[in-house]
Formats: sequence, structure tokens, C-alpha cells
Amino acid sequence: MEAHLSRPLAFYLTQAWDICSSLSADVGLHRIESIWWWVRAAVLVPAVKAAVISCLVMSVMLVVEKLSMAAVSLYVMVFRRTPEKVYRWEPLSGDVELGSSAYPMVLVQIPMFNEREVYQLSIGAVCSLDWPSDRLIIQVLDDSTDAAIKDLVQKECERWLRKGMNIHYVSRDNRNGYKAGALKEAMELDYVKKCDYVAIFDADHQPPCDFLMRTIPFFIHNPKIALVQARWMFVNADECIMTRIQEMSLNYHFKVEQQSGSSTFAFFGFNGTAGVWRILALQEAEGWKERTTVEDMDLAVRATLRGWKFVYIGDLEVKSELPSTYKAYRYQQHRWACGPANLFKKMAWDIIKAKKVSIWRKFFLVYNFFFARRIVSYNVTFFFYCVVIPLSTFFPEVKIPTWGVVYIPTIITILNAAGTPSSLHLTFIWILFENVMSLHRCKAVYIGLFDAGRVNEWVVTEKLGNMLKTKPVVNAARTFQKKFWERFLFLEIAMGIFLFVCAYYDYAFSRNQYFIYIFPLSISFFIMGSGYVGIFIPGAQQANAV
Repeated sequence: MEAHLSRPLAFYLTQAWDICSSLSADVGLHRIESIWWWVRAAVLVPAVKAAVISCLVMSVMLVVEKLSMAAVSLYVMVFRRTPEKVYRWEPLSGDVELGSSAYPMVLVQIPMFNEREVYQLSIGAVCSLDWPSDRLIIQVLDDSTDAAIKDLVQKECERWLRKGMNIHYVSRDNRNGYKAGALKEAMELDYVKKCDYVAIFDADHQPPCDFLMRTIPFFIHNPKIALVQARWMFVNADECIMTRIQEMSLNYHFKVEQQSGSSTFAFFGFNGTAGVWRILALQEAEGWKERTTVEDMDLAVRATLRGWKFVYIGDLEVKSELPSTYKAYRYQQHRWACGPANLFKKMAWDIIKAKKVSIWRKFFLVYNFFFARRIVSYNVTFFFYCVVIPLSTFFPEVKIPTWGVVYIPTIITILNAAGTPSSLHLTFIWILFENVMSLHRCKAVYIGLFDAGRVNEWVVTEKLGNMLKTKPVVNAARTFQKKFWERFLFLEIAMGIFLFVCAYYDYAFSRNQYFIYIFPLSISFFIMGSGYVGIFIPGAQQANAV
């Protein structure tokens, strides 16, 4: 073997050419085998070892990040460091002399696009907010392309207008800039100049009646606060296993990521809905921009670079809906992974050279917020657990330490699952589901980093609202009634085949016993690639690609 390794590559290329003209099959096969062993020892094994080391380094980075966030969130919970205790907060009360003018003017925006199933829910919830009607302006920003839906939304606005609400139906003849474009144009209307704050709710979000009463006092008594963000509460979390798993991931996002960011650097990513902005801060940050598909995060980063602070209220819950079809969820996750990576590429230098923030805040933004959570995490989940570990079964020379294969993943899993105790029994399914989704998230990250084809793709997440109560629901297996090419997702199936081969080889020839994990993972890729996930609504319109 050492003699083979010492020979130059040109020698083996010459030998490969000679094979083609060789009359002896045995001699040719022997030469092919020699070349294979050289390539294996000189190229493949070192490459896999380097991949293992790289993934272990990223795993340590990720687990340290998650442990630090969890420690902050635990501190907040144990010592009850609620926002009302950290910042000055006093309840608003009416003034006999001033009357309703004691309340600031608030603008509420509801952007929507072909939201037939949920438009009444969001408009009704906003119109029911506890706030003087003459101090509240509501904008329904309807970019629908379906004329029938536009007519329904407009009539709903007119119905509330007759009830005395100051509600405006705003429609455009184009979709320039998508949601960011609609919000930007709506802020330029004359009557908006009277408002001090703007609350934003997506069409599937239903704020509680006291939403403004809980959030606006933070702005009044703390002039440096730009954003107050509430938590999402999911009305359809029990719809299917896929929604239960999403609930676990998003509960971790709010309870740990948002809470820790708010409690340390007074910064976190705006969720695009269920939040209130100080209009002055929004204007100082140059308003809404359309350069990425995460206009909410873009605005948040620009605002914090100008010295503004954010507050997260964990016990203020706004009802919302989770995607319950796999197609809608994949499109949503593509946008949520691609957009931040693309924004990181565009804003990294702006963050570094910002003058109004400390070096520690810059480090937090570049490393913690963007690199560790939105680049490293997706790479580790896909490449390490779905590619490198399975591939290592073919190379006995490659050793992966137990702490990297078992301990770190276990810690990360416990931290993520702890936020939803009622779903702890679904933890193993959550692991498999997240690993399958990491394929799409990791791909989306590189699309964002390299400005590839789908970098600015905006697909509106399908919302079902009350449809489940009025239309028959069938299991996702019914999707097999669709056309053949719509039935299967070949990328998932290809990964399933790769993992199955790795698992079988490990079971038959290796001693790593990775097959205990790889076999279920391969089955998960097959299941999700065959459409056996989520729900299927007969006749329902799928996510609208624009």
C-alpha cells in the first residue's frame, strides 16, 4: 500500500489508459483495484476525516451557543425578570379632561394575499382591540390576485366601517416588493403621519383584546425602545404530527432565542407579525426594504445598528396558524433559511463598520445571531448527521468521538424539546423530521449566500383557517390520488436511498452501530418524500408561488 501511495498520479492515469487496451481482464481488474485503493487512501479518507473535524468544531460552536441562550432564559424564568420589571411600565388610564386624546395614535396594518380562509379572523380580532376607536387607524393591505377574494375582503372592511371603526382597505395593482412593498407604500399615505406607532399582524394572526394596552406603555415610558414583540400561540398545533413538531421548534425559538436576545442585548429578529414599531425608529432605519425575503429581519438589524432597543413579551400570546401541508411548510422554511443567509451576506460589512453600537453588540450580531444560528446550525444538522456520519460507515479508519455523535446531539435535543413538555414523547420523531428538513434549509442557505436562482422567491404560506371545520380532511396518504410527478419528492427519496445503503453496510460490515440511527432516518426521508406527512385538503389551493 505504501508503494502505491508513493507513485505519482500520472503513473496511475497511464495505467488506467493501458487497461482499456489490455487483453487480460484479470490484469485490468487488478489495476483498477490498485487505483481505487490509492484514491481511497490518498483522497477519500482524508476528505472524510477533514469533514468530521469541521463538523465537530461546528457542533461545539452550536452547543455552546444553545447552552448560553438556555442559561439566560433560565435566569429570566427563575428570577422572574419580566419586561415590566426591567423597563418602566405603567398601565394606561383614561383622563377625564383629555378623554381619548390621552391615548397615542396607533396604526394597525394587516397585509394579506388571497387569504380567503382567514381574513375575517384577523380583521375581526384587530377591530376588537381595547383602544379608543378615534385613536386607532386600521389598514388592510390586500395584494390579492383573486378578484372574488378581494371583493370579500373589501366588503368585510366596509362592514366594520359601518360599525364605527376607522378602517381602510388598501389594494395595489401590482405586487412590487411583496409584503415589504405593501407595507412601505401604506406608510406613505397622508393619514399615517398622525400615528406614533404601528402594529403589524399577518392575516392568520389574532391579537388578544389587551394587546395594545400591554405593549404601548413600553414606548411611552422608554424612549429608546423601537420594537415590542409578542409570542405566537398556535391554534392548530394538534392538527397532525407535523404541526406538533413545528410547535416544538417555534416554542424553542420564542422561549429561548427571542427571550435571551431581549434580555442580553435588547435585540432579536422581528418576526414580521405580532409586534409594534415606533414609527420614528422605523423611519430612522430607512423603512421597509425589498432586497431580501426577510424584510422584517432586515429592518430589525438596521434599527439596532442605530442604537434602538427591542423588548420581547413572552406571556403576551397572539393566535396564529402553523402550515399543515408539507408543501407549504417546505416553501416557508426555504424563505426562512435563504433570506437570513442572503441578508447576512449583504449586511455583514454594515454591521462591522456601524458606529452607534458597541463591539460586543457587533460580535453578537455577526457571530451569534447570523453565523452560529443561521449558517452553522443548518450545516451541522444536514452535513454531519445526514451525510458525514452515514458516509463514515464505509471508512473504518475514520473515528468519530462519542461526545460528537451522542453527547452534543443529546444536549441540543433536550434544550429544544424542553420548551414543549407536552410533546416530549415526540422527541425522536422531531429529530428525524428536523434532519429531513435540514436538507432544504441547508440548500436554501447556500442559495442565499451565493445569490442563486431562488434567492428572492416569495411563496405565500397556505393558511386553512376554519376550512378544517367545514371541509373533509384526509390523511396525507390520500395525496397518492394525485399525478405521479406530483406524488414524489425525488430529492428526499434519493437521500433515503443513500442513507439506506449506508445503514445496511454498517449493519453488515461495520461495528459502529450507526445503523440504529441511520435506518430510521432513511425511512423518514422515504416517508416525507412519498407524501406521507401533514394533511391534505381535497380541492384546497396550495401555496401560491409568485
